[in-house]
Amino acid sequence: MRGLLIRVLTVTVAALGMSGLGSSTAMADTTCQVTDPLTGICTVWVEVPGTPGQPSEGPKDTGAGAACYWDGTDQGISKPPPGPVPCSSPDGYWSNGYHCYISPIDPQPPAGDPNWQGHEPGDGALYNCYQPQTGLLITIWSQDPPPNSGAGPTPREVAQLAIERMKLSAINIGIAPEPGPDSVGLVGMPVWMWAKAPNDHTFGPITESASAGGITITATAKVLQVTWDMGDGTEVVCDTAGSPYKPSYGRKDSPDCGHTYKKSSAHEAGEVYRVTATSSWVITWSGAGQTGTIRLNGLSRSTQIRIGEAQVLVN
Repeated sequence: MRGLLIRVLTVTVAALGMSGLGSSTAMADTTCQVTDPLTGICTVWVEVPGTPGQPSEGPKDTGAGAACYWDGTDQGISKPPPGPVPCSSPDGYWSNGYHCYISPIDPQPPAGDPNWQGHEPGDGALYNCYQPQTGLLITIWSQDPPPNSGAGPTPREVAQLAIERMKLSAINIGIAPEPGPDSVGLVGMPVWMWAKAPNDHTFGPITESASAGGITITATAKVLQVTWDMGDGTEVVCDTAGSPYKPSYGRKDSPDCGHTYKKSSAHEAGEVYRVTATSSWVITWSGAGQTGTIRLNGLSRSTQIRIGEAQVLVN
C-alpha cells in the first residue's frame, strides 16, 4: 500500500517559530519630508473609515495658516472670536503680542509728555496701537519696535516645531513566523504582523506644544494606518496596530493584520522576503485662532522572513 508522507523543506511543522519576535532593521527612522501647500486655508475634516484592507484616505493635509491673528481672550473679549487678521493695514503692521496694529508716532512727543512713562526721548519710542476689533487706540512705549508678526512663522511652521519634540519613529515590527535562519513559514499558512509594544512615539496619540513669533500651537499625532510591503509584490494596509501572535492560535488567520504567501522565497535574494512596515501619521494642530492638519509619511522599518513549501512525497 502506498502512503502519503508530508515533509517540510528544512524544518518541521513544530519548528515554524510562530510564537517569537525577531530583530528588525530601521530605515528612514527619524526623517520625514512634508510638503507645505502654502494655501493659507485651514479646513475642517471628518474622517470616514475606508473599506477594510484598503487604504483609508483620512484627513487631508491642509494649509499653512495665517501668521497674524487676533485673540482677545486675555482681555476678556470673546467677540469677535480668535482668528486670522491681515498682517498690515493703513493703521500699521500687526503685532500678535499687543493684539493691535502698530505705527510709530510722528513726530514723537516732547520730553516730559506723560506718554513717555518716565522715559526720555531717544530711549525707545512711542507707538500707536490700534485694535480695530474693539476700536481701541492707545499709546505704548517700547525700547525696541514691536515685532512685525507678518514676518514671523506661520502656525504650521510652529506645529512642525511641536512635531520635532514628539520624536516620532517607525514601529518595532512584530511578525510570525519570526525572522531568523532557523524559522521558516509555509506557503499557504498565515503570517501575522503587528506593531511590537506600540507607544506614544511609535503609534500615538502624542501631544506637544511649541511657541514662536507670538504663536503657540498644540499638536496631536497618531498613526492612521501601517502599510506592509510583504516583498512578494503585495501590500497589506492595516488600520490598527495588529494583534500579537500566540502559540495557542495555531493556524488561525490574524483578525486584523495578516498575509498568506502563495509562493516560497527560494528565488528571492538571500532566499528571504524583505518585509517593510511604513507608518502613515496624521497630526492635527490648533492655536492662533486656527486649526489644521499635517500628513506625515515615510517612517519605515524592515525585517526578513523565509517562506518554504510543503512537499508531498510518494513512498
